[in-house]
Amino acid sequence: MIKLSLNKKVIIFGFIFTFFSSFGQSFFLGLFNAPIRNELDISHGQFGTIYASATICSSLLLIWVGKKIDDYRLLYYSLFVVLLLSISSLFFSFINSIYLLTVGIFLMRFSGQGLMSHTSSTTVSRFFEKSRGKALSTIWFGLSTAEFILPVFVTYLILLYSWRLVWQGIALLIIILLPIIIYKCVKNIRLDSREEDVTRNEKDQIKDWTRSEVIRDYKFYIISLNMLAGPWIITGIFIYQSFISEAKLWDSYAIPKAFMLYSITSILSLILSGFLVDKFTSRKLLPIINIPLLFSLLTLILFKHELSAFIFLGLIGISNGLANVLGSSTWAEIYGVKHIGSIKALTTALMVFSTAFGTALFGLFIDQGFTIESIALISSTYIVVSLILLLIFRKNLQPVRL
Repeated sequence: MIKLSLNKKVIIFGFIFTFFSSFGQSFFLGLFNAPIRNELDISHGQFGTIYASATICSSLLLIWVGKKIDDYRLLYYSLFVVLLLSISSLFFSFINSIYLLTVGIFLMRFSGQGLMSHTSSTTVSRFFEKSRGKALSTIWFGLSTAEFILPVFVTYLILLYSWRLVWQGIALLIIILLPIIIYKCVKNIRLDSREEDVTRNEKDQIKDWTRSEVIRDYKFYIISLNMLAGPWIITGIFIYQSFISEAKLWDSYAIPKAFMLYSITSILSLILSGFLVDKFTSRKLLPIINIPLLFSLLTLILFKHELSAFIFLGLIGISNGLANVLGSSTWAEIYGVKHIGSIKALTTALMVFSTAFGTALFGLFIDQGFTIESIALISSTYIVVSLILLLIFRKNLQPVRL
């Protein structure tokens, strides 16, 4: 039997959790947009409003529940998260009204996108120090793998069986597989467990900020403006992928097939960003995080051919890979790891909230008759403004050394 080091067990744990967080991610829930809307007879805007409302509620609860990862053993906390994800998936399969849809989306956003990703990224950010960038890039392969496999596979399953049966299968898979993996990987992990074979230099010690101190620091808001661009814009794109296909006159399989290139570029970006973070620090890489996303929006504005879907999603994948690593490592790098669970709960909640904002805004624009090109132009403007602010304050984004 192969004996794995604690470092590798933490990586495996993080990878599995990011993979299974996909069931609450917008790219996955967006696959069920059309069949649910058709069954409940609701518009794009109504779906967007429900999605946004449920997501906002989940983000508010995440601030409190996410903080508890600083207080409890990882074994118990992660088992709670997995149980909740399984129950939420089963509940989703029984949706037959607008009210149950709201509750179902709330549960999936809270347990999947919220707690699953929060648990994996917080655990790895706290545990690793010297190789934090490479560790984070490795665990986010889990989500990239899901993005590569699931869209086409699940679209086929929905057509072959039903969307309800798909969710019941997901619930069963989660409750059977994940508790075993959790026990094998993190049963010996404590709150003070750290990366093996690393010598710590006292001169490199930085201040460990509390969440209340972070909230009063202006740097937090400058960074957040840039960090949140991807979540709200990409979520809007994923949730309304059917609208984009219809507006561009693309085949219904065009975007699901393009997701494969998206996942490939995301993986390549993850690999590169992990090494770059460990070599140059997250702070120096922040300005480039949304540049590929900006070019993807320009592609959406300028081109109509079906092949442009691959360029469009391929560029989004690059930004997504950068964001997954930088979105976790930056906070630990600037604010320390002692209270990283509490800080990450806040940043994850803001990320989830921004996805609600994006969903509602895109849905409102669509119902008001905006073209996808107009929506892409508005989104591009946000990216440019937030980037300018980051460049102005870039030299001040430093940790406080002890």
